[in-house]
Amino acid sequence: MADAGEMTGGCLCGAVRFTLHQRPANIDVCHCSMCRKFSGGIELGVDADPDSIDWQGEENIQIYASSDWAERSFCRICGSGLFWRTRRRLGNGETLFGLCAGAIDDLGDLKLTSEIYIDHKPAGYAFAGATDKKTQAEAEAEYAAPADGGKNDQIRH
Repeated sequence: MADAGEMTGGCLCGAVRFTLHQRPANIDVCHCSMCRKFSGGIELGVDADPDSIDWQGEENIQIYASSDWAERSFCRICGSGLFWRTRRRLGNGETLFGLCAGAIDDLGDLKLTSEIYIDHKPAGYAFAGATDKKTQAEAEAEYAAPADGGKNDQIRH
């Protein structure tokens, strides 16, 4: 059983499991076309430090390079989405890693606080409560620029 600061999760078939040792602050949403195709709707995710995750069944994690700057992972057996991450360091020197919120066993009281690619949000989608919103241009300006022009700075899993 996880302690109050930990969260557990995994894929639908159980071939991949994880323990997240640092509780995320909130839930984020992405409305981009890749996230919608990957998740079958909107992508709900939580920011995470990949070094704070213990994985079981890593051999069942498949990685797919979905763009020049990001990649997504899923269970190679059941197809459940697990995480996305930037492929190289950003202009600010950071890397980004987000767990798929649906892979977490119990989200507890985490609140949805931000949405990106808001200009791609289908008209029929609406969330209760206020969220921080970024357009595609705002999100890409913040997330997509590699620090070194993209040279050999792959982040690890």
